[in-house]
This record gives sequence, C-alpha cells and structure tokens, in this order.
Amino acid sequence: MKKQFLEIGKIVNIHGLGGVVKVMPWCDSAEFLCEFETLYRGKTHIPMEIERASVQKNMALVKFRGVDNPDQANALRNAVLYMDRDDVELEEGTFFIQDLIGMTVKDADTGKVYGRLRDVLQTGANDVYEIETPEGKTLLAPVIPDVVIAQDFETDTITIRPLKGLFDDAD
Repeated sequence: MKKQFLEIGKIVNIHGLGGVVKVMPWCDSAEFLCEFETLYRGKTHIPMEIERASVQKNMALVKFRGVDNPDQANALRNAVLYMDRDDVELEEGTFFIQDLIGMTVKDADTGKVYGRLRDVLQTGANDVYEIETPEGKTLLAPVIPDVVIAQDFETDTITIRPLKGLFDDAD
C-alpha cells in the first residue's frame, strides 16, 4: 500500500535569528523540497506552512509560518518532515523510491522469489536494489534495463533477470 505522506527531509539546525531552519533533504534535491507550500512534521503529520524557502549548499533554508525566532526554530531541530504525495504530479513511468520498499522481488524466468526490497542505493552511475532474502542475506542488483524487467505496483512485485553470476554466492 502506498503511503500518503513520504519523508522528504530533516530539520538539522537553525539559520539566523528570524526563525529560519536548515533542512537536510532526503529527496532528489533541496530545490525539490523548496517547491512545496506545506510540509508535515513528525509521524502525526502536523501541517507546517512555508513562507519562503531557498537553497544554500545543497540544504534547504525554510521559514515556516509562526516560527519567528531562534527559540521556536531550535524547538524544531531533528524533526522529520514529510510531503503529501497529492502535492506532486509525477511524470508517466516515474514513482517514489519509498513505494518500492517492501515489494517482492522475483525471477523473470523461473518465478523464484529472491526476497523483499529493503532499500534502493543511489550510487551515481545507476541505482542498486538491496534485496533481503527470507534467510536474512542481502542481495544487490543493479537497476539497469538488462536486470530490472518490470515493477508492478498492482501485485507489489519487482521482476528481475539477474546477470550471469550475480547471485551465485547467495545460495
């Protein structure tokens, strides 16, 4: 099941005296984080209206409505921020990485279930799927067209065709 609210960043510090906080983005970029009008704080998703936001050295500087001094800003330190998925329109064929986590990963040819997707590692060249087997082992699969055949959100399944020798030491 897709989550309505997705983690987007964490407040790590204050910036100046006017209530501005420094947010470490957990999304594609600080620019993306700055596009929102409202973010949500904590697991209870308390709405926080953004008055203004800018990027500084890969961090987002955010001024929330009602946070006007260093004490108020400091009280938000270490808060995790969430976005509402309804606030973003994704291009056709794109999705949020968090929607993949937990999906079953199976072989395209044999139907063998390798395990569940635990994480997506972003290496720069290409992403890598971190798969946890039922035995607790970790398998790594590059996210390239030759390996990842399909991602089916209806069945919660990722179908892969591992390159020869990729999982040989996993048995």
